[in-house]
Amino acid sequence: MLVPLEWLADYVDLSVVDNPRVLAAELASIGLEEEDFIAPEVTGPLVVGRVLELEKETHSNGKTVNWCQVDVGEDEPRGIICGAHNFEAGDLIAAALPGAVLPGGFAISARKTYGHISDGMICSSKELGLGEDHEGIIVLTRLGLTGEPGDDALGLLGLDRVTLDVNVTPDRGYQLSMRGLAREFAMLKDQDFTDPADQPAPEPTDDGYPVELADDAPIHGVPGCDRFTALQVTGIDPSAQTPYWMQRRLTEAGMRPISLSVDVTNYVMLELGQPLHAYDRDALGEKIVVRRAKAGEKLTTLDDVTRTLDPEDLLITDEGGAAGESRIIGLAGVMGGADLEVGPETTSILIEAAHFDPISIARTARRHRLPSEAARRFERGVDPALGPVAAKRCADLLVELGGGTLEPAVTIAGEEPQARTVRLAADLPNRRLGTEDSREDIVRLLGAVGCHVADPEAEILEVTVPTWRADLTDDVDLVEEIARAGGYDRIPSVLPVAPGGKGLNAAQAARRRISNLLTALGYSEVLTYPFTSDARSDALRIPEGDARRMNVRLANPMAEDQPLMRTHLLATLVDAAARNLGRGFKDIAIFEAGLVTQPETTELAPVESYAPGYHPSEDELEAIFASVPAQPYHFAGIMAGYAEAPGVLGAGRKADAADVIDTVHRIAASCGLELTVSADQIAPYHPGRCARFDFTDGTHFGHAGELHPKVCETLDLPARTVAFEISLDALLTQSDTRAWAGVLSTYPVSRQDVALLVDEATPASAVADALREGAGTELENVEIFDLYAGDQVPEGKKSLAFRLTFRAPDRTMTADEASALREAATAVAAERFGAEVRS
Repeated sequence: MLVPLEWLADYVDLSVVDNPRVLAAELASIGLEEEDFIAPEVTGPLVVGRVLELEKETHSNGKTVNWCQVDVGEDEPRGIICGAHNFEAGDLIAAALPGAVLPGGFAISARKTYGHISDGMICSSKELGLGEDHEGIIVLTRLGLTGEPGDDALGLLGLDRVTLDVNVTPDRGYQLSMRGLAREFAMLKDQDFTDPADQPAPEPTDDGYPVELADDAPIHGVPGCDRFTALQVTGIDPSAQTPYWMQRRLTEAGMRPISLSVDVTNYVMLELGQPLHAYDRDALGEKIVVRRAKAGEKLTTLDDVTRTLDPEDLLITDEGGAAGESRIIGLAGVMGGADLEVGPETTSILIEAAHFDPISIARTARRHRLPSEAARRFERGVDPALGPVAAKRCADLLVELGGGTLEPAVTIAGEEPQARTVRLAADLPNRRLGTEDSREDIVRLLGAVGCHVADPEAEILEVTVPTWRADLTDDVDLVEEIARAGGYDRIPSVLPVAPGGKGLNAAQAARRRISNLLTALGYSEVLTYPFTSDARSDALRIPEGDARRMNVRLANPMAEDQPLMRTHLLATLVDAAARNLGRGFKDIAIFEAGLVTQPETTELAPVESYAPGYHPSEDELEAIFASVPAQPYHFAGIMAGYAEAPGVLGAGRKADAADVIDTVHRIAASCGLELTVSADQIAPYHPGRCARFDFTDGTHFGHAGELHPKVCETLDLPARTVAFEISLDALLTQSDTRAWAGVLSTYPVSRQDVALLVDEATPASAVADALREGAGTELENVEIFDLYAGDQVPEGKKSLAFRLTFRAPDRTMTADEASALREAATAVAAERFGAEVRS
């Protein structure tokens, strides 16, 4: 929300803060965080000048310029060259003199041009940052401004003002107005404020313009429009211009001046927070009907786009027009239609000030990708009681500035809103905030935010909430407002004590352990959006019928080309890899940890929807959670380029499948688990360089290996890029096999090597398990360091060489003891697999 401080000062006393930046910091303390600080862009001498003489000169380039003598309040006039032709002798203009600096850092100095020394510059609106008009220079009298030569034009044109851009949270729609911000400042400084809406509301009459509220399909049972005010102003002078002071305020607030009627409706919206719309009364039918759209209906909106409407769209229609039938004249609360647009010949208008359901407006604006200032306010909540006052304020300005006449007929369709009452235990604010406010302080702070307490002495306070605070529905909302109005700095900071025995749960500890391990191994963590597409599955060569193609399709995706929820992390992690490689990183090692969505079917069961603010019961919550597809937690990583960088110590080494396979082994080992490894052929991996990992009980853990060459080519990844993906949920089903005897041995180890002949099909991991079982508890580690299959071993056999590390907890182990343990280990391997010791 852009806040021109000069405009805000109309309603509150800003002189209590002498520095606009201090003011911005103080507004941030009550939730209005500063997004930008827009200071004056024009500096130096900008003065009112009067053109005394102008002489037109045509030069060899064919351009005609004016050589002007300009009175700027000095002893002698200044000669200035100007290429514009929309002014004449006697006009008052804005002259930037040497030393001035215009927006964009454009410094003004005396310079020779077109055969003269131009001693300054006669400025246009665009050159001063006042608008986009660059066709001619500013003639002050045409803007309704006067002055004497030499007067300061910065203040006259409003170029010395400061504008703040503050962030308004979605639940505080009332802050999207000067009235709402003035109320907040008055609360902050404990001062009164001038309420621009403090005027009598018009009363409805029997002869008001007919309006029918006919919503036959309300969303969540809430009518799309519950109040509609209509006033009529006739006899407007179509040539009447918007006064400069209003144009300037609109521009400072981020809106473009268009015409008097449109500008007045926008001005009142910014002032009070009530969006308005003006219709050409002479083109309007006999009755307005507010209804839902019918499937297939179309509307051309004010931006000249023809839109196909949805049955949920709320419409403004009229009946009995020139065609004698119903006609759509606007998307309610979002944008009007082109048919009844107020034009340069319009002399009579009908002012609409309605209150629309926030959900209806928000859905329509997003469905049609049509954000507007009106929709922005309606979807955050507009005061339902404000419509009649805002319409009257708009009508009064049109009468004052456009010479129109306010017709006595008044339409107010719908019921007058009733203020909500919230019950608040008198001791709840202090209990929740840790403060020691008296009852009088609590009542005062509630009054500062617009609430009224019926009986301040009651144990349960009956708090009447104003109609413009739709966000205050529960007692905790009132507690939050008491904290905000009193100042967050007075709330004591108390560090909560962690309860004994409560730490990370198993899943949290495992996530942290694995993330720390991967970081220590040189991987960098990244985060990608969980959205993908069928095209990505094609690029990864995932076959039809694969469970990873069973994606949940989003009803309202962020991007049309990514409408599906990912079923595995590599579907999106490859984007991060390609992006980093494309930005010049030749060697990458990245990983991601996150949820994937793995439904058993793409036809998800419908779930009952609930109105906003409704708290589902336990059974309803259980049904909601049961409808959510399985979302296991995965880890995935990608490596490309060098695993060991080349340098003075050697030529380096490129990453290969062994690196990611080792990574998965380390992940399992960090959690005290062992894996069985087997070859596999599964997309997107290379069919001959892919390892499948399972736990000893057969639970599948994941895959690692080299990506398929075609996958690398399609996704612009380097050849022989390697990757892995594992399931944390699968890991959490396993029990940590590590045991702690309570004693850390300080005695030396004894190592024994053994080479065993086994069948080629026997897994090395199974032989290692047998050795571990036979050796007993004094075996500290088993490592395989050689595999041989060739002429020196029998056909159908292979040689596996293991290094066994033994350590006793209470003594130095002798060589004979270690040899005996080795023989016991090999005996189990011989019994189980027919292993023979190779000499």
